[in-house]
Amino acid sequence: MRTSINNSRIGIPELVYLLIAALVLLILGSVVAKGQQPLYREYRGIRLGMTATEVRTKLGEPGFKSDEQDFYVFSANETAQIVYNAQKVVTISTDYTGGIGAPEHKSVVGDGLLTRPDGSVFRMVMYDSERFWVSYNKSAAMVPTVTITIGAFK
Repeated sequence: MRTSINNSRIGIPELVYLLIAALVLLILGSVVAKGQQPLYREYRGIRLGMTATEVRTKLGEPGFKSDEQDFYVFSANETAQIVYNAQKVVTISTDYTGGIGAPEHKSVVGDGLLTRPDGSVFRMVMYDSERFWVSYNKSAAMVPTVTITIGAFK
């Protein structure tokens, strides 16, 4: 079967529809990109990539200090671990005993928590363009612990 080359050309109406579809995709793409802005990227002013000296200047002397990690106890309900690689922050993990003082999950990872069979909840959000992730975990223990972690990846 032969097909005429004239039948395969795009006409003006098809071109207009194609341009409208491309414009709609661009608009939708920008809305999705805006929705992917990190909700939670720092803890007490500490961000990934800061030096150990900068962290200790902001938070004070840790209860435990080494070249690889600092451990802070801010209260009976709030602790933090700051992990370093080559003296730069690569992980920030905070624990809130009883959930006291913990930010709401919506301000950390948004909606869509996964509820596990034991009753604990979890969600992790990856920000590929900025090379980091954030997770929210609430245990199902009698006194639940909320753990919020910010981590860098290569």
